[in-house]
Amino acid sequence: MSGNLFKALATVSGMTMASRVLGFARQVLIAGVIGAGGNPVADAFWAAFRLPNMFRRLFAEGAFQAAFVPLFQGKLIAEDKAAAKLFAEEVMASLLFILLALTVLVEIAAPIFVHLIASGFAGDREKFDLTTLYLRIMFPYLACMSVVGLLSGVLNSLDKFMAYAGAPLLLNFCQIGAILIFAGSDIYVTGEALAWATALSGFLQLWLLLWGAKRQGYLLKWRRPRLTPGVKRLLVLGAPGFLSAGATQINIIIGTNIASQEPGAVSWLMNADQLYQLPLAVVGTALGVVLLPMLSRRVKEGDEKGAMHAINRSLELSAALTLPAAAAFIVMAAPICDALFVGFATDALSLFGGRSSAFTQDDVRWTGWALAIYAWGLPAFVWQRVFAPAFFAREDTRAPMNYALLSIGVNTALALLLFPIFGFLAVAFATVFAAWLQVVQLAYNLWKRGQFRIDERLASRGPRILIATLAMSGLVWFAVRHKEVLAEALFGRAWAAVFTIAVGGVAVYGAALLALGAVKLSDYKAYSRNRKTF
Repeated sequence: MSGNLFKALATVSGMTMASRVLGFARQVLIAGVIGAGGNPVADAFWAAFRLPNMFRRLFAEGAFQAAFVPLFQGKLIAEDKAAAKLFAEEVMASLLFILLALTVLVEIAAPIFVHLIASGFAGDREKFDLTTLYLRIMFPYLACMSVVGLLSGVLNSLDKFMAYAGAPLLLNFCQIGAILIFAGSDIYVTGEALAWATALSGFLQLWLLLWGAKRQGYLLKWRRPRLTPGVKRLLVLGAPGFLSAGATQINIIIGTNIASQEPGAVSWLMNADQLYQLPLAVVGTALGVVLLPMLSRRVKEGDEKGAMHAINRSLELSAALTLPAAAAFIVMAAPICDALFVGFATDALSLFGGRSSAFTQDDVRWTGWALAIYAWGLPAFVWQRVFAPAFFAREDTRAPMNYALLSIGVNTALALLLFPIFGFLAVAFATVFAAWLQVVQLAYNLWKRGQFRIDERLASRGPRILIATLAMSGLVWFAVRHKEVLAEALFGRAWAAVFTIAVGGVAVYGAALLALGAVKLSDYKAYSRNRKTF
């Protein structure tokens, strides 16, 4: 195992970028066909998708692996491959037993779970029944993704990230296929087709991870569920770990429930969520996946200096990639939504039946506001994935759990308090505030323990990254206000003008980074050649 964070991050980020680009296309097509505000199919589908999608993120992207990976690696280092494999098989047996019981429960009592995720739909019988139907269809996806999360943890511990990173592509392929095949159908048919496509993608992703595990000699055997010492240890770590690593997802579910009181709000929040998930997944999720096994290995080997160095480099790299994305979303939130969900969607759909986008200007305005608010929290969402692994690598899930509980409590209280005043936008603001609160607590605790200090390089380059971000923001702000001129030169395509402005902003930002010395290409050339670890 190389321990090269930059190289592993490039693998995960590259595949994640491909997945998120397809995710953009998927989101644009879905929004263009089923719309957003005022459409019962849109609100019902996104509300139902929240629950299985939350478990996908908890299992495949963080919380479960936060507890599983350090224990699995401990078995590999202290014992051998056979012991580690046996531990994974014991965990899988217990996991499948729990998931089977949960799936049966949800299929029988789906209306109760709809009340948990979207209680505001209770007053709209059609929307409530659609959400119940979609949830029943999609819920087996949860069971598949939970096993995918387990197998991903095994492969990630071996520094084999390709299968994990490529799995989300299958969700996008399935949903894009469904939306294109049924684009000309009644939207109720399209909504149900999307639900079935989601369930199918779960089985395909499970097959991919099984194939990857078999190639590495870790195809897990079925065992009778038993509460072994290893499973007990996982439960002790996993329960608080689920809360700590999954606080943001829990906050989103709570927010969805509150927002369901306002027609259209669930769709507006979900569309905004999908947009900011691109940089979050490419940077934050990829960093969390790669950083956890690396930190766990270094901590268990007693290399505390190396662990601190990895955190600093992760903060440096994530700041360089996240701050400009957050700034761009703040400066051009509504134009991005209009370009993607209206302009580009209409042109794309014209190739499959000639219909216009169902996304209205009202949808553009409210989705844009939600996106701009979420953007202020984007650095916090990413840095949670940097600081939390430092606790999990030391098998400490209690401190992050306490911070997560406070975060969930503050998020809920703020959203409920501000909802009567600001409507669904209060949900976005509360989620952002809670994320920053959690990041500050995580960082401060590590600093108190002497396990995190900002090193000289980060202290020098951080302000330069910020200056480059401000320079890019100024240029983008000016260009967006004159995008009509650029659109005329691009055959009247406003979405092409917004895309061109975004590309120009990236170029200016990159030039500013190099000019200010915030990034030095020589560093990354050395990492890619594996001459030193990241």
